[in-house]
Amino acid sequence: MTNVTIVEALRTPFGKLGGKLQRYSAVELGAIVAKAALERAGVKAEDVSETFFGSALLAAGTSVAARQVNFKAGIPAETPSLTIDRACCSSMTCIGLGWMKIRLGDSSVVLAGGLESSSQTPFLMRGIRTGKRLGDFTVEDPMQFRNPINNRPITLVTGEMALEFGVSRAEQDEWAYGSHIKYFKAYDSGVYGDEIVPVEIGNDHAREMLAIDEAPRRDVSLEKLRTLATVYGSPTVTAGNAPGLNDGASVALLMPAEEARRRSISPLGEIVAYAQTSGALSSSVYMPGVAIQTALKQAGLELRDLKRIEINEAFAAMPLVSTKRMADGDKELLRSLRSITNVNGGSVALGHPTGASGARVVMAVMRELRRLGGGYGAAAICGGYGQADAIIVKVSA
Repeated sequence: MTNVTIVEALRTPFGKLGGKLQRYSAVELGAIVAKAALERAGVKAEDVSETFFGSALLAAGTSVAARQVNFKAGIPAETPSLTIDRACCSSMTCIGLGWMKIRLGDSSVVLAGGLESSSQTPFLMRGIRTGKRLGDFTVEDPMQFRNPINNRPITLVTGEMALEFGVSRAEQDEWAYGSHIKYFKAYDSGVYGDEIVPVEIGNDHAREMLAIDEAPRRDVSLEKLRTLATVYGSPTVTAGNAPGLNDGASVALLMPAEEARRRSISPLGEIVAYAQTSGALSSSVYMPGVAIQTALKQAGLELRDLKRIEINEAFAAMPLVSTKRMADGDKELLRSLRSITNVNGGSVALGHPTGASGARVVMAVMRELRRLGGGYGAAAICGGYGQADAIIVKVSA
């Protein structure tokens, strides 16, 4: 089958809830990075054969997001699009779908990514449309992230499972602290400059370009993190060892390796394998590790072949528990896996716009492998009540 490459991958800075990106809709953020990816790669909008965009909060107010992005990005009306809701996995799933379509010869140039605007996500009022004679109205917040299947808060389940795997609150706080420290070390050395598309913010009186994620804190301290109360009944999860609610978009531009050569484009990397996994409702905290091992098996590779790993920090517990699951009791392997995981910080620091984070971790691992001179890497993300996606990439020396 056709070898599939990612020739460009970009994202907006990630904004905080009600922060500097609040005036942009999710679709507008998606269009910004879609246009930027095409421009940077030197690919015309009419050359795109189809688009895939994901969002985790579609039901809250964004209709057929991918189709809207196409029009705002100047992609021809005849170009097919598909909008995906696989919760936090969504944008990685979109990349996986693009990879499949190109491998099969059904597409040639694919834009795949995700978008989210927590700031513009509306509240819900159910049962009102057909009328209500008496009584109070109930307003529902779709961003509370409670599992509707068992009605349990995700933070609660995450904390319980972390403790079951022997990952303490202290370890989660330490990982969260490291996420901020590593982020600023990377940002200050220019690591994030290649992937962030600056976005204009402000008003008619004062405008500027936002080129840094809004959530990371230079003044973070482990002592402060340790004093924070847990949330939603969780035994370990706090506002400090979990990301906030964020705005942002990310995109990857995919094409066959042969097409990239024809266009004289040097790819960021090649997608070697893509895997979707699912488990029990309580399995999200370790499911990224399962997905990575599944994808490695498909690729005929082993954990020792990986130079870098990115596991989305939906909570600090996710990379901690997932690496422990992969190590399977081997303490030396566990230390090795954690030393190569999220080396430039993760979502606890830079934010987690749910629909966009899957593509972000893919671009992060590819760009880091390029800095290392090539090799294999894995990106994984959990989402949707016990599901996860993983992608194995290869970057040439």
